Amino acid sequence: MATKLNLSFALLLFNLLLDFSRASTIGVCYGRNADDLPTPDKVAQVVQQHNIKYLRIYDSNIQVLKAFANTGVELMIGIPNSDLLAFSQFQSNADTWLKNNILPYYPATKITYITVGAEVTEAPNNASALVVPAMRNVLTSLKKAGLHKKIKVSSTHSLGVLSRSFPPSAGAFNSSHAFFLKPLLEFLAENQSPFMINTYPYYAFRDSPTNISLDYALFQSSEEVIDPNTGLLYTSMFDAQIDALYFSLMALNFRTIKIMVTETGWPTKGSPKETAANPDNAQTYNTNLIRHVLNNSGTPAKPGEAIDVYIFSLFNENRKPGLESERNWGLFYPDQTSVYNLDFTGKGVIQTTANSNGTSLNGTMTWCIASANVSELDLKSALDWACGSGNVDCSAIQPSQPCYEPDTLLSHASFAFNNYYQQNGASDIACTFGGAGIRVDKDPSYDNCIYVTAGNNKTVASNSTAISKPSSSTRSGSLTWVLFSLLMTRHLEALLKMEGESFSFEKIFILNCRRKNAVQP
Repeated sequence: MATKLNLSFALLLFNLLLDFSRASTIGVCYGRNADDLPTPDKVAQVVQQHNIKYLRIYDSNIQVLKAFANTGVELMIGIPNSDLLAFSQFQSNADTWLKNNILPYYPATKITYITVGAEVTEAPNNASALVVPAMRNVLTSLKKAGLHKKIKVSSTHSLGVLSRSFPPSAGAFNSSHAFFLKPLLEFLAENQSPFMINTYPYYAFRDSPTNISLDYALFQSSEEVIDPNTGLLYTSMFDAQIDALYFSLMALNFRTIKIMVTETGWPTKGSPKETAANPDNAQTYNTNLIRHVLNNSGTPAKPGEAIDVYIFSLFNENRKPGLESERNWGLFYPDQTSVYNLDFTGKGVIQTTANSNGTSLNGTMTWCIASANVSELDLKSALDWACGSGNVDCSAIQPSQPCYEPDTLLSHASFAFNNYYQQNGASDIACTFGGAGIRVDKDPSYDNCIYVTAGNNKTVASNSTAISKPSSSTRSGSLTWVLFSLLMTRHLEALLKMEGESFSFEKIFILNCRRKNAVQP
């Protein structure tokens, strides 16, 4: 009995090793809300020519499925929100859909994921209550066909499912979605399906350019934003957003669910006010994104964790409503030429021609002070946070100290805000304080009260033109896992021999699969 328990434990650890060693992947979204796109056959040629191995479509269009047969490209297909009612009400609807739309083309067309609904919490007619019942019916159909281990079922979400995302460690799901999220997360955990998120640093920068730097959004920041609760350092908004989701999942005790980014990208054209929407920034973002993902560096909270990411989108879509940027996310024009050069191997060099529209104040030194246009309650809450969780030394604003006078909430908050701002690299995001902080280029120091500047900030080399070298922690982590795998192999060999079994890697994988089959429904 003890031997069997040891063997089960060893196989569990070996399976964890396999999960950690899985490489990240980059895919592309193939939206078709346009009237000038090439035929699916030509699209399949473009995808293969550019070595794109993973593709997401938003339905189960038969012509697309046929076009990608025998290409080796793995497809994520979708069930649109308009079909959720039918799929959730009757199992027969899901069975018929699978029979007519999937089985005739599988496995020649490699379908690996089915998304049931898309950003339902953002849809005008919120259909979130229908998602999990529809997912269960789709899964049941896959089980009947013996495909539930090969095709995973999930649903995509916007970052709007979070009520809080900064600092990342304080990430939390919006409580108004609790009735929908709890059964969804239970489904994902039970079936080893990923939580699918659409995340766009572009929108965060566009909507708050005075608080978020363009470099931070483009993976180019040389300054580090510190999460005051964990001490983790962030140089990109993408990582911060992903970690906010990780922490949100952990807060609900869903620690095993993987995250998959099903949409992210940067537009190449926008309305007059969308000055950051241009080809140079799009190329910079997507090149750095690909490099960051394929380096398998993970995020600060999950170093080395593999993550699959899909870039939006393959083509510009001229029929999409909204601002000009909504129609200009494409990597290719309808004539199949590239909007800009993009290397999907992660080894490309960024060559841009225009200024990247940074947000520094005329290149001068800056300070962060409290805004006089917020309520005293908000100001006090921000001050308390800065002097508490923010780890700011607020001794200078105590009685008899140089910055105590004038004894006003505005003055004390300004001093604390600036200290936090400077010790966190004087980055735009470090001066937000929920809208209570503002950046200025005039030194607010007075008398003997000196407002410090960022003279000793930590910096990291920009990854805009070269592949990042693995950090010492990453290298040591990799070495640790190599040693661990060797030890695990020896341990498994010994356990197998104790049970009179011969040792082979094939044997390990067979035993591992048996263990998985025993716990999966």
